[in-house]
Amino acid sequence: MATLTVRNVPEETHHALRRRAAQHNRSMEAEARAILEAAVDVPPNFIEDWLDSAEDLRGEALELPERTAPREIGPA
Repeated sequence: MATLTVRNVPEETHHALRRRAAQHNRSMEAEARAILEAAVDVPPNFIEDWLDSAEDLRGEALELPERTAPREIGPA
């Protein structure tokens, strides 16, 4: 495991992290880890997951338009 040091944390942020950790019955370090993990946890196929969710809600598949080459931009 890697170690991360965060310096110059504003007092307000430090107190908010302490309160949030207490609400979740965790140490401040564990709470900071949970926040960081949630912040960078992006599904690898976010768009596909979103389309699947939309399909479940609508009851039918959403069709994606075929991608075409971008238009050329002429002189302004």
